[in-house]
Amino acid sequence: MANPISTLASMRNSQQLNKPHRTDEIENFVVVPLRRPGRWLSAALMLFVLLTIADLLITNPRWQWPTVMEYLVSTPILVGVGNTLLLTVLAELVGISLGIVLAILRLSENPLLSWSSAGFTWIFRGIPPMVMILFIYFLSALVPMISIGIPFGPSLKIIATNKVVTQLVAAVIGLGLAQAAYVAEIVRSGILSVSAGQSRAALALGMTPMRAMRHIVFPQAMRVVVPPLSNEVISMVKATSLVSIIGFTELLTTVQIIYGRTFEQIPLLMVAVIWYGVITTILTLVQSNIERRLNKSVKIAKKG
Repeated sequence: MANPISTLASMRNSQQLNKPHRTDEIENFVVVPLRRPGRWLSAALMLFVLLTIADLLITNPRWQWPTVMEYLVSTPILVGVGNTLLLTVLAELVGISLGIVLAILRLSENPLLSWSSAGFTWIFRGIPPMVMILFIYFLSALVPMISIGIPFGPSLKIIATNKVVTQLVAAVIGLGLAQAAYVAEIVRSGILSVSAGQSRAALALGMTPMRAMRHIVFPQAMRVVVPPLSNEVISMVKATSLVSIIGFTELLTTVQIIYGRTFEQIPLLMVAVIWYGVITTILTLVQSNIERRLNKSVKIAKKG
């Protein structure tokens, strides 16, 4: 026998569900927007900061903007910019090439290769790039002659070290070795992000391990590798200013030479700031375009 109380409750619920809604109640419903006083306060604070910076840049005559525009596209500055770009490209070629090799060695099943790669990364991540540049530049004090031979045996002297290790060579090797340690970890993380089943499937199809790495693993790892690797390239543009300590005439060194003669430190430093900003902005746009293409290819692959 059914419970009369539960039967009565179910009848009331069914009547309420079948009861038509009153449209006038819905139309008179007022939506109150959520109050966000913190948003307006932060916006007002940021506007105040921006106006303060604009006032400092525009109304302070000590910036000497005519002098900035005079030197911005002058021949010595453009040569310095060119040397900065050249140094960035060469150092990145050394860093990326060596970093990829170190990442592959780190993942090797041979313990000697894996430990050697790990040791290289540990050492060169711990040495400041400026110290590395100075060490290589003064390498002739440690090794006066470059020679080849048998370890702990006879050797044949070839050429004096200071004739080979020029300012450019010391800058490229110093920055490249420091960069390789970071690139190795970036590439290793990208390789590990690819499923191990991809490599096993490639080997099952008859591919060699290196061919599988080049055609299967690396293309998939690039989506993980590109963003941090692009950040390292942008950081390298700024790190080239460290080579001013050995007198290589990149952008900062050129600026220092000019204001050492004219005593116009602030406008010349603003010239350097503007050029570094232009270069990093272009590289950032290139990075965004590459990432967009990689994400687009991934979406197409998923749809397929």
